[in-house]
Amino acid sequence: MYLDIHKETEVRMQKTIDSYQEELKSIRAGRANPALLDQINVECYGTITPLKQVASVSAPEPRLLVIQPWDVNLIPAIEKEILISDLGLNPSNDGKIIRLPIPLLTEERRKELVRLVGKNAENAKIAIRNIRRESNDVIKKMEKDKELSEDERKLAENEIQNITDKYIENIDELTNKKEEELLEI
Repeated sequence: MYLDIHKETEVRMQKTIDSYQEELKSIRAGRANPALLDQINVECYGTITPLKQVASVSAPEPRLLVIQPWDVNLIPAIEKEILISDLGLNPSNDGKIIRLPIPLLTEERRKELVRLVGKNAENAKIAIRNIRRESNDVIKKMEKDKELSEDERKLAENEIQNITDKYIENIDELTNKKEEELLEI
């Protein structure tokens, strides 16, 4: 019975990891990656639409992103959204495509991005711990309702802690990898 709780806990923790990985993709590391623009939304015909749904984004060179909107009338809106984002990129267009040169990161900006990664990692860990707490609460309620014995509760809580440790370790690995990527010159 408490095995279902373990499975649900793992599924929810994996979703947290997936979300954290998406956040990491949007933090630029000095080289062109189309995923940098995944967070950009553009007003298109009166609705807010993700950039990748109104244009193709490619990285033809290591330090250049090219955005080719399907409707050239969207170029000003796309440029505006890129400028107001926290990416620190300056778009230029030739009337048909937008070029985004990716500048080298300064040492100060690298450290700032490492701090941002650390903050995102801590938020992901908090989410994992909240999932653990909620799962433990369900198990304690099951014991209170006489669905589990005390020994089964302790076993279930230990297993949830093991799952939690595994996902926290996963977050640490992802964070260290991204920090090394950011500090690499």
